[in-house]
Amino acid sequence: NVGKHIFEKVVGPNGILNHKTRILVTHGLTCLPQVDVIIVLKEGEIVEVGSFEELIGHAGSFAEYMKTYLSEKLQNDKIGTLKDDKLSEDMVSIFGSVLNEEERTLLERQLSESVDKSVHTGEVLTVPEFKNSNSDDSQCLPELEDIQKTSYIVGHETDKLVEKITQPEQGLKLILDEKVEHGMVKFAVFWTYLKSVGVVLSMMTVILFVFFNGISIYSHIWLSEWSSDLPIYRNGTNGTIFKEVDIPQRNMRLLVYGALGLLQGIFTIFASLALYVGNIYAGRALHDHLVNNILASPMMFFDTTPTGRILNRFSKDVDVLDTQIGRIYESWLSCLLRVISVPIVIGYSTPYFLIAFLPLAIIYIAVQRFYVATSRQLKRLESTLRSPIYSHFGESINGVATIRAFGQQNVFIQSSENKVDENNRCYYPSIVANRWLAVRLEFVGNSVVFFACLFAVFGRATLTGGTVGLSVTYALNVTQTLNWLVRMTTELETNIIAVERVKEYSEIPREAPLIIAETTPEKTWPQKGEIVFSNYCVRYRNGLDLVLKDITCRIQPSEKIGIVGRTGAGKSSLLLGLFRIIESASGNIYIDGVDISKLGLHHLRSKLTIIPQEPVLFSGTLRMNLDPFDVHLDTTIWRALEHAHLKSFVESLPKKLYHNCTEGGENLSVGQRQLICLARALLRKTQILILDEATAAVDMETDKLIQETIWQEFESCTILTIAHRLNTVLNSNRVMVLDAGRIIEFDSPSKLLSNADSVFFKMACDANLV
Repeated sequence: NVGKHIFEKVVGPNGILNHKTRILVTHGLTCLPQVDVIIVLKEGEIVEVGSFEELIGHAGSFAEYMKTYLSEKLQNDKIGTLKDDKLSEDMVSIFGSVLNEEERTLLERQLSESVDKSVHTGEVLTVPEFKNSNSDDSQCLPELEDIQKTSYIVGHETDKLVEKITQPEQGLKLILDEKVEHGMVKFAVFWTYLKSVGVVLSMMTVILFVFFNGISIYSHIWLSEWSSDLPIYRNGTNGTIFKEVDIPQRNMRLLVYGALGLLQGIFTIFASLALYVGNIYAGRALHDHLVNNILASPMMFFDTTPTGRILNRFSKDVDVLDTQIGRIYESWLSCLLRVISVPIVIGYSTPYFLIAFLPLAIIYIAVQRFYVATSRQLKRLESTLRSPIYSHFGESINGVATIRAFGQQNVFIQSSENKVDENNRCYYPSIVANRWLAVRLEFVGNSVVFFACLFAVFGRATLTGGTVGLSVTYALNVTQTLNWLVRMTTELETNIIAVERVKEYSEIPREAPLIIAETTPEKTWPQKGEIVFSNYCVRYRNGLDLVLKDITCRIQPSEKIGIVGRTGAGKSSLLLGLFRIIESASGNIYIDGVDISKLGLHHLRSKLTIIPQEPVLFSGTLRMNLDPFDVHLDTTIWRALEHAHLKSFVESLPKKLYHNCTEGGENLSVGQRQLICLARALLRKTQILILDEATAAVDMETDKLIQETIWQEFESCTILTIAHRLNTVLNSNRVMVLDAGRIIEFDSPSKLLSNADSVFFKMACDANLV
């Protein structure tokens, strides 16, 4: 099997790393005779150090552990088929000292039977002699536990696989390139944002800004007329003439001008308030849609989408929605209205200016469209090239221990800097484009000033000084206004891409509905736990081959089923199909006669319980991890902890049930995390329990505790067990053997083991169980 192969070829005495110091942390015992030094840990302390022979002869904790281990194997007749008498003598020599006389006799008898059986069946298993661990020919002790993870690539299939890897089809490519839109931002993107703001609020914002800008224009016209008011000339007593201010006229002008200023302030406040309230609504609505859709996405989406792309949406793009778009939209709308006001004011003063304004407007629009298209695409590229930065950073954090162990910090730092440089390469073209724009806008702006002044000179006979001053003032400001409008248009289009990107992930296909009212099962469903597969086929996604093919079988109520097979045989896929993590390509699964494809996912998954291979814990209290929906009393939780052999441990914690678990439960051992998952399953106590190699990563003592609890507490439940160690399914009612997605054997363990031609029998031989 894979574990044995890796030890022999990589870390063992004859492995490719034999010239290096190797530290092997393991709860397996089968390769220990070949290591140079064994360090035994107990309750966080080193209790013994020495070679295998020294520790066996010392009769300490290690020898006691080996004695318990071998005694169980001897009682269950699980000493594997051996090759010759020499090996039999070596095993008696090595282990005899830790066994009593009765157990030693039993070992000699089983070894003798194993040798006879090997000779009789012609079976030749490579089980080397036990020599000194420093010897060049020493190899791994024969496996006494099954660690079946053998890759299944045989014969000409290898060539096909290599061909597919080197020339992948679109459907076989796991991580697809990130989609980059081209061309103008679609109106649907703007409409999505406006709908999120609210149509009424959007219209109110525009109307308020239009009123504000109209009042601003009128106040300037009012001021120009005020400056043109003629003084009153009066005759003095001595015959002199003097000017006198028209007090009523001045007061009227001042009062109106002040009122116009007050109205501008009021409209500004309400316009800005409406805009930013709408921006908050939009940000919240778009974020909620994104979160809800991501959480309801099928597993295929997460398999084909790097985490960095998802984080990019939730970090940078959402930040743009919250902090940038509202401010930019306000500036853009103000600039647009000011640009519109320029020809209105100058045309009011000198109507002939409108003739020259038309070609200038055409030039301006052409420059703007060209610049906006370029800048928009550069922004899209910059956003796309930001995702690999997030992905690389997340991968580096997750693998920081390995990176440091191999001293590769500089390699990853350099790789990160290269990705940042690649992202920054988009900025230089942006700067060049900005300079290109500035030159052309200066030309348009100066042309507007030139024609405004030219037509003012031509019409000097009919124009007042105030009107000319107003016209020239607006013309002088037009360059800055035009420049700012183009930049704000560009900023708006480039930042609205954040809405486009969030919208993209808010519209990806979702899983089936959580609840389907028409097919809601009874609250007591399933009562029996009968599972029927009928011509069931499934693939991970379109374009890929079927991973399960025509699975047809019936699992009786309360039956205990072991599921075994080589790596890639389809064991986990069967369970994924049962939970509808992946949907059926054809065929059906029935639980107590109900077609699960017709049910809402909540109704289905809430009736199934799984203890996964890798225990899943979240940051929070221990109680929250045991009872995330807070439906059980503390007394019930303590009872579950007692059955899961965790009660004494939890009682020793200062906060007991409210002990804080770190992310992933890193402050607990793997065995403790697995027992917490067992306690969680005990609290759910559904009629169907699934064990997905639940004890693959725990030591034998924890494995034994889990197995005992499961058989006692779930006796009346249907149990499906994916086996990592074959000995864990020997007590099952029936064993399902999968190969290449098909059921090739399905019978009781005793019948399968009695057939020397069965696949299960050969797997048991490889695991030294027969």
